This record gives sequence, C-alpha cells and structure tokens, in this order.
Amino acid sequence: MKGSAAKSDCCRQMPEPVPEGLPKLVLVGCPNVGKSLLFNRLTGAYVAVSNYPGTTVEVSRGKARWKDREFEVIDTPGMYSLRCLTEEERVARSILLHERADVVLHVVDGKNLPRMLPLTMQLIEAELPVLLVLNMADETARAGISIDVPALEERLGIPVVITSSATGQGIDELREMILNRGTTAGKRLDYPAEIEKAAGEIESLLGESLVMGKRAAAFLLLQGDKELLQSVTVDAATDADEIERIARPVRNGARQRVDYALAVSRQEAARRICEEVVSSDAATGLRFGERLSRWMMHPFYGIPILLVSLYALYEFVGVFGAQTAVDFLENTFFGEYINPYVIRIVSAILPWPILRDLFVGQYGVVTLGLRYAVAIILPIVSTFFIAFSIIEDTGYLPRLAMLIDRLFKKIGLNGRAVIPMVLGFGCDTMATMVTRTLETKRERVLATLLLSLAIPCSAQLGVILALLAGNPKALVIWIIVMVLDFLLVGYLGAKVMPGAQPVFYMEVPPLRLPRWRNVLTKTYTRVEWYFKEILPMFLWASVAIWLGQLTGVFDRAVQAIKPAVAFIGLPAETAVAFLFGFFRRDYGAAGLYDLKRSGLLHGIPLVVAVVAMALFLPCIAQFTMNVKERGWKTAIGITAFIFPYAFLVAWAVGKSLSVLGVTL
Repeated sequence: MKGSAAKSDCCRQMPEPVPEGLPKLVLVGCPNVGKSLLFNRLTGAYVAVSNYPGTTVEVSRGKARWKDREFEVIDTPGMYSLRCLTEEERVARSILLHERADVVLHVVDGKNLPRMLPLTMQLIEAELPVLLVLNMADETARAGISIDVPALEERLGIPVVITSSATGQGIDELREMILNRGTTAGKRLDYPAEIEKAAGEIESLLGESLVMGKRAAAFLLLQGDKELLQSVTVDAATDADEIERIARPVRNGARQRVDYALAVSRQEAARRICEEVVSSDAATGLRFGERLSRWMMHPFYGIPILLVSLYALYEFVGVFGAQTAVDFLENTFFGEYINPYVIRIVSAILPWPILRDLFVGQYGVVTLGLRYAVAIILPIVSTFFIAFSIIEDTGYLPRLAMLIDRLFKKIGLNGRAVIPMVLGFGCDTMATMVTRTLETKRERVLATLLLSLAIPCSAQLGVILALLAGNPKALVIWIIVMVLDFLLVGYLGAKVMPGAQPVFYMEVPPLRLPRWRNVLTKTYTRVEWYFKEILPMFLWASVAIWLGQLTGVFDRAVQAIKPAVAFIGLPAETAVAFLFGFFRRDYGAAGLYDLKRSGLLHGIPLVVAVVAMALFLPCIAQFTMNVKERGWKTAIGITAFIFPYAFLVAWAVGKSLSVLGVTL
C-alpha cells in the first residue's frame, strides 16, 4: 500500500476547474493511511495541490463523476484529532467546518484500528456525515487481521467499507455507498459526569449557526481551544468569559485533566469495540520486516543503516547522476551537438557581439544557463527524485524522522525536518520549498537558514569530493566542520528565535517494497516542477551575469570580494570562483577545482577554500526561493549573516590547523 507517499509536493494542474456548488466529499485521516492514493482512485487523476488561504499547507482538490453524478473531492492534510496541535490539523479542521461536506470519508489503516477510532468518534460527535473507510485491506490481510464490518457498523452507527487504494479493492463498493449515503447519525460516547455536566452548560450557550455539532464544540472549548473559541457563534447575552468561567473549574479541579480524560475515554471505547470486531490469526513473534523497522529507529542500529542508505544515495546520485549522466549530457550532447549548432545559428542571425554573448557567450542563456539547467543539474535532481521517491515508498523517511528527532529538537526543529534536509543534498532550492511542510514559522526560518548555510547540494558536493579526493584527512576535517556548523548555528538560532518547542508525532507506516508506478509518477511530476519553477531561474541568472559584465558590475563585485578571500589566506583568483558560487554553488566549486589543478590551491588553503565555498551564500536560484518562501526581509537577513560567517569560520579553520601543525 503506497498511500502514504502518493501525494507529491508538486503536481500538474487540473484540466478544468471544479464547478461551484457540487456535492463535497472530504477525505480525512492520519498521515500514512493511503488517503492521497484513494483520492487519486476517486478522481481518476493525479490532481494539483494549492495552498490553503493564509497558510503554507497544501490541499488537493479534484472532481469525480459516477453514474451521471459529479462530486468535488478534497484531500485534507493529515490529522490525529479535532484538538489541533499543528498547522496541518488546523487546516483540515477548518475545511471540515467551512466546506460543509456532504460526505466525510474517514480513511484509516485497518491494521491499526484501535489507534484511529478515537478520531472517528470525534467526527461523529461533530455531527458530520461520516463514512468509515478501512483502507490497506491487502496489508491487513497479510498481517492476519480480519474485521467484522457489520458488527463495527452496529457499534459505531455509521457505514463502514473495506478498501485497498493500492489494488482498487472495494473502490466500487465505496462509490455506491457514497451515492446512497443516508443521514444515519453515529452513536454518542458517554464521558465522566463532571465533564458531561460542564459540556452541557457550554452547549446551551452556543449559537445555531455553528457548523460543528455543539457537543463536539463544547468538549473542545472545555479543553481550552482558543481558536475555536474565537470563531464560534454565541448568544448575544453570552461571551467568551462565560464559557471560560464554566470550563476553568473543570480543567483545574478534575482529578484528571480534561484532555487526558476525554482521550482515555475514547481510547478505552475503541479498545472495547476492537476486542469485539477484530480478530487476528497472525503468528507470534516479529517478522523480519518488523524487526528491520525497529532497527531503523533504534539509536544504535539506526545509524549504520542510515550510513548505508546515504552511501547508496551518493553512488546513485553523486556518481551515476552527477558524473556519468552529467558527463554525457554536458560534453557529448551539449558540447558536440547543441552548442555548436546554436552558436552557428545565432552567429548568422546576430552580427552584434554584445547580443551574441547574451545567448551563446561564455555566460550565455544557452551555453551557460540552459546547459547548466539541462546538462548538469537536471540529471542530478532527476536521479535524486527517483531515489527520494523510492525512499518515500518504502516508508523509511518516517523511521529516519523518529531516529533523529531527539537531535533535531536541540536545534529548534523536529524529526519532520529530515525531509527538507535530505532533499537539500539533492537540490537546496527544492528543499527550501518543502520547508513549508514544517509546523511553525520559527522552524521554517531555521530550516531555510541551515539549508542555505550547511547543506551542500549534490552538484556542489560532487565537485567538493573531487577537490578533496586522495586526501582523506582533509575530507574528514571538512565533514567535521560542516556538521559542527550545522549543529552550532541551529542551536544558537533556536535560542535566539522566539517560539515554542516543536511538537512531533508521526504515524509510522509498515515497510514496503516500492511500487514503480508510484515512483515514476512522482518523479515525473517533480521533474515537471523543476522545468516550470527552476529552469527559468537559470536563464535569468545568465542574463544577470551578461548585464553584470556589460555594465562592469561583475568586475566591481570581484574586487569587493578580494579583501575577504585575502583575509582567509587565499589567492586573489579565488574571488571569481566565489562570485560564480552565488550564481551556481557547484560552478564556484568548479572554479576552485581549476585553481587546484593549476597549483594555486593545495594543503590547508585548499581546505579553507572548500569550507568557505560550502558555507558561502546560497546560489541565486535558492536565494530567489528564499525570497518566495520567507519574504525579502528574511532572505536578505539570512544572506547577510552567511557571508561574513562563512569567511570567519574558514579563517578560524585555517588558523586552527596552522597552530596545531596539521599537514595536509
């Protein structure tokens, strides 16, 4: 079952807009339960996502048509409870409250029913038209678990259907149930008397225009849900203070906190229901897949597994993508065919050297911008997209997030940030865009800073490894410096930036073999995103360099950088490489490689130069993405910090190695 990975971070636009006024189907559920793949099954298309108004959270919308009836289908972000803790949960609840769904499909993992029924109970309390979808039927069967659907329907009072969005099992039955959905109300759950009494008093104060059921709203208000308190409609004679007056004694005086008491009641009810309707004939003992899953999250065994995974990633992306594929495309495809052909055509059409340089000069739109984007960066990001899609489909990312969560919390992030950080080793520009999935503005800014500073993209990393090839001591020093910088800047940034400690919890899906259809689909949509979003940035960078040369700004910028490179003990020629590094990080690193081959860089200065280049300003494409995602003020602030910091650290590394008498 690959539902957990079915949603891509960049998808095609729908062929036509969804008409207003169509009946709405809203899919809700925890992450990694196959929601997005079920959405694709219902709509028949891999539909585009768009940001929910006022947020960075993406929501998928599509259109379904069955038996001459049309529906709008909405795939909401993952949520665990109506008591929102994350921005994704707030968006999901907002959709439930304001979209007025005709059918709410609560999609759950049939193998983990006891953990997921509490949300079903909340949806029933909210008086929403719920249909429970027991998804991942294929994996449930393989686990030896069977569910008595009629008995479950009887206990909950709502329709239930078993599906597998991976194989298509039960999809036709689900469509029939949607078409014939009645108005059956689910069965209510009783809570401790003290809570029931206070909730009843709050219910009597709520107005009639509330979309959510009053009972569910009362429980949330009793728990101190400030966002809901601001949005509910209350009678003219009643205000928020009156609701708080009722809720405060219960929250403060109960033997158990209201949140805990409600959660325990729902979980206990779910346990009793599952004891009646769920049976298992699975053999005792852990299968190999389950043991491997635990090893991946173990603080001791997880590290070597991570290192092996990173090595495999490097061999595929860094060696095959960044070397073999790049060499063919750059030297053969562009070098022997495209560039000579275009140069002949442009030279025949444009007799003016200035205009020719714009298109086919040393930094021309075709000879530099298009060549870099297609021949150098495209094979690297494409191979990374393939590898990342495979990692997604296997379910390894949630386990990696669990492994590093404790470390990341020290630097103001949590395990969820592993996704953009891993993506950064492929393309920092794309990874910066993916930081929008983090929960708070503080985390998004911190992640953007660390990506800009201490995560070299695969293209730059490949050149750096070539620079340090044959000198393992220099390579180890560089790795230690980069890791320490990542942790130090993250730790200090978390101390300086205001904000609460990030909360992290994640549903861990089972380990699976990747489905190649999923891998190829997501790779295709991400490459399509690359051509639409990133390729134009390379072309505009070429235009900027051409203008810089034409106006003399380029030469003045080189002169401005020379004092900085002299400060850290590098020859003046490296200033040009650092300036090019702003337009493309790997191009700057390639400039250092030329200086090494000419004998101008070796020993400690080489390590100093590599450290400075790796920490140097984000490339222009990433800077543009920083502006797009974080705004001008934050993007310029990050850049203004990185420039002096990179040279200061490089200077400190050079001085330390000299004082310690290290020879390289």
